[in-house]
Amino acid sequence: MRYAGIDIGSRSIELVVLENQEIAESRQTDSGFNPMENAESLMQGMTYDRIAATGYGRHLFEIAYNSPTVTEIKAYAEGAKFLFPQVRTILDIGGQDSKAISLNDEGKIKKFEMNDRCAAGTGKFLEIMARSLGYGLKDFGPAALEARKDIQISSMCTVFAESEVTGLVAKGEDRREIALGLHSSAVRRALGMLKRISVNDSLVFAGGVARNPCMCQLLEKALERKILIPENPQMVGALGAALLAREIK
Repeated sequence: MRYAGIDIGSRSIELVVLENQEIAESRQTDSGFNPMENAESLMQGMTYDRIAATGYGRHLFEIAYNSPTVTEIKAYAEGAKFLFPQVRTILDIGGQDSKAISLNDEGKIKKFEMNDRCAAGTGKFLEIMARSLGYGLKDFGPAALEARKDIQISSMCTVFAESEVTGLVAKGEDRREIALGLHSSAVRRALGMLKRISVNDSLVFAGGVARNPCMCQLLEKALERKILIPENPQMVGALGAALLAREIK
């Protein structure tokens, strides 16, 4: 049997197919203005016996394909456990939301926190801040790591922070130091969520922002421990949905 999981996020769509407990195929595309059309294109030519959907657009997928859905919390927990059986804490920072999940010793969800009402500290926030400093998103984290010190950013609201950044640039501040300050602000927000669920050992960092080396280093420094980063951190939700599809009757 081949089980598929699709994660329709606000910024990207991921698709994973499992066969014999192994990842047989995986694909990714942008959500764009018509996520269902892009999801359909992503699925073309891919075979599976059962599929489950998660993410921002899962209910649209449910209606279009008469498919079962699973919450992002369950999907990320299952995906992280598959990749790292020892995981006890999961941090996911995606395009427009973030979540922190705590698991008990049996791997069951114990507690979680979500930041789904504000894009502060998410991939969208970092993307806008990178653009305001003249960086491409891929260059933003490495540039911040070159800074000798960070400049504290007082606002985490995207609109106000962008205005604050513009003012700092006008004063001639080093944009690498501004970049580091922005990353530090995003990490402090993530740490707030993690502390509310109680951080345990073996923390997995998932989602697109886990590709940012500055975010990873700042998190490790603040938590005083190594964090686990999947080879493809954006696929964790789709992988979890595929695993859960096996359990749906």
